[in-house]
Amino acid sequence: MTRTHLLEPQDCALLLIDQQAGLAFGVGSIDRQGLLNNVVALAKTAAAFRIPVIASTSATKVYSGPVMPAVRSVIPDVEVFERRSMNLWEDDAARAAVEASGRRRLLVSGLLTEACVTQPVLSALAAGYEVFVVGDACGGLTPASHDLALRRLEAAGAAMTSWIQVLLELQRDWTRKATYDAARAIVEDHAGGYGIGLAYARDMIRPA
Repeated sequence: MTRTHLLEPQDCALLLIDQQAGLAFGVGSIDRQGLLNNVVALAKTAAAFRIPVIASTSATKVYSGPVMPAVRSVIPDVEVFERRSMNLWEDDAARAAVEASGRRRLLVSGLLTEACVTQPVLSALAAGYEVFVVGDACGGLTPASHDLALRRLEAAGAAMTSWIQVLLELQRDWTRKATYDAARAIVEDHAGGYGIGLAYARDMIRPA
């Protein structure tokens, strides 16, 4: 069971697993454009709060392609680890990067939920990490198989969350000036009606 204290930037690392177009083509659990929006928002959140990002890909040359450009543009300087195994935890270089971050709370976003998300999450849990699966920044082949995978991970001890919950939990107080501008911009750009509301408040409501 996961601990109950709130997420803090200094505790967390973000795993971005196989966010590649070739795999996104197969996603049927969520609208693909919506998925991309959520992944980009999550990557921007990590950048805003200076959370280390461990990015990994598979089969880039033969099927999946590189990290999707919209995602890569947010993390241009992050090393990307190419794997053979579906399980990031079984790749020595990628796992070493997670360990080298020194963070024990992992935020996980990836494709596909049924394999390349499920397997490293189970392995990380077994290794004693606290894992938060960002469910709306993961994609499965079907809604049913995606949901079943998330249910399995939750039963194993992973916490389920969303990108907007991660951002708001890290920010918590809109008077935190260090991250205010970046966090607000992410909400306005990616959070639909909530973002529209924030933009409206900024532009239309004036202090007395």
